[in-house]
Amino acid sequence: MLKPESGDLAAAGPVTPAGPQRSRRIPTRFVVLGLLFVITVVNYADRSSLSITGTSVRESLGFSAVQLGYIFSAFSWAYVVAQLPGGMLLDRFGARRVYACSLALWTLATAATSLVGLINARVVVALVVMFALRLLLGVFESPAFPANARVATIWFPTAERGQATAVFNSGQYFATVLFAPVMAWITHEFGWRWVFVLLGALGLAIAILWWGWMYPPREHGRVSPSELDTMSSGGAVVDMDSTPSTAARIRIDRGMLGRVLSMRPLWGISVFQYAVNSLSYFFITWFPIYLTQARHISLVHAGFIAALPALAAFIGGLFGGFISDFLLRHGVSLTLARKLPAAAGLLLGTVIAVADFTDSTTIIVLIMTTAFFGKGMGSLGWAITTDVAPTEAASIFSSLTNGLGNIAGIVTPIVIGYIVQTTGSFNVALWFVAAHGVLAVVALVGMGPIRRLSFGDRAEVSA
Repeated sequence: MLKPESGDLAAAGPVTPAGPQRSRRIPTRFVVLGLLFVITVVNYADRSSLSITGTSVRESLGFSAVQLGYIFSAFSWAYVVAQLPGGMLLDRFGARRVYACSLALWTLATAATSLVGLINARVVVALVVMFALRLLLGVFESPAFPANARVATIWFPTAERGQATAVFNSGQYFATVLFAPVMAWITHEFGWRWVFVLLGALGLAIAILWWGWMYPPREHGRVSPSELDTMSSGGAVVDMDSTPSTAARIRIDRGMLGRVLSMRPLWGISVFQYAVNSLSYFFITWFPIYLTQARHISLVHAGFIAALPALAAFIGGLFGGFISDFLLRHGVSLTLARKLPAAAGLLLGTVIAVADFTDSTTIIVLIMTTAFFGKGMGSLGWAITTDVAPTEAASIFSSLTNGLGNIAGIVTPIVIGYIVQTTGSFNVALWFVAAHGVLAVVALVGMGPIRRLSFGDRAEVSA
C-alpha cells in the first residue's frame, strides 16, 4: 500500500483520529449571557448592599428612618437622570467600552462607601457624603441594563431573547440569594464597612474580565460561522456594535428624541417597568429592615430569610422567560407570548399585601416567597424592550424606558419611609407595594402590540 508523502498530508489538513468526536462546546452567546448574569449579580449586590447593612449603618452613623429613606432613593435620582446620557454613550461607543468604564466607576463608588464617617463623625456630614456616593453609584450604574438589553439584541435570535433577558434580569434576585446571607454575616462579624470593600474588589476584577474578553460577534474569535448564521438569521442584530463609525454618525437631536418619545409602546413599557421596579425597590431597600424591625428577626437570620423570596424570584424569572419563548416557538403571537406570563406573574405578586393578616414568621416568609416568584415571572419588561426598540436608537429607547421605570426607586423608598415613620408599622406600606402589581397589568394592556419599531414607519410610531 502506498504511503502518502508528507507534503500530501500537509495539503490534506490535520488528521482526525478515529473514535468519538469531541462534544460541541457551549455556544459563545450563552457564555456572553453568563457574563451578563454575573455582572448583574454584582450590580444588584452593590445597589442593595445598603439595605442589608442598613440597620448597622443607622446605629453607627445616627440616621433616622426618613433620612435612610432619602439615602435609599439617592441612587435612583441619579440613575434616572443619567439614563439618557448613558444610552447616548452606548449608541455612540458600543457596549464593550461603555460597560467596562461603567463597571469600574461604580465599583469605586461602592468601595468608597466604606470610608463614610471615619474622618468626621457628625451625622449631617455622614448623611451628605453617603447621599453623594449613592448619587454617584446611580450615575455610574445607569448604562448597565440598557447595555444588557443591547447585548441581548446583538447576540440572541428573537425566539431566544425572552429566556436571555430573563436570565440576566434574574441576576438581581440571585444577588440577594448569594450575597444577603454573606453580607449579613460579614456585617455581624467584621462590621458593615467590610461589605463595601469586598464588593469593590469583586467589581474591579469583573471589569477587567469584560474588557479583555468581550467583543462584537463578527470580531469575536470564539464565534463560529454557523453560530453567527443562527444568530443573524433568527433576528439578532449582530452588526449593531461591529461598526462604531456608523453609530457615531447617528445624530442625537430633539427630532430623534421627539420621535422616540412619540412611540406609544415606550410609555406602556415605562409604566410597566415602574410598577415592577416598585416591588423590586421595596425588596432591595426596606425588606430586610421590615424583617428586623417589624418582625423582630435578628440581622443574620434576616439575611438568610431574605434569600428565600429572592431564590423564588430567581426561579420565577427563569420560568417566565422559558414560558414566553415556549409560547412563541409554538405559534403564539409575540404580543401574547410576552404579555400573558407577565400579567399572570404580576397579579400573583399582589399577594404580598396578605402578610398584614398574620404574625407567623413562617407564613410571612411563604407569602413573600410566593409574591416574589410572581414578580420574577412577570418581569419581562426587558424582553419586550429588546423586541420593540428601534435599531436606529436602541440604547436610547432602552435608557428612556429604564429611566422612567426607575422613578419607582425614588418614590418607593421615600413613601415607605414616611409611611413607617407616620404609622409606626409596615401594614400600609405592603398594600402600597401590592397595588403596583395591578398597575403593571394595566400598562401591559395599554402598550399595544409588540413588534420592532422603526423611524421610517409612521404606523409603528403611532400604534
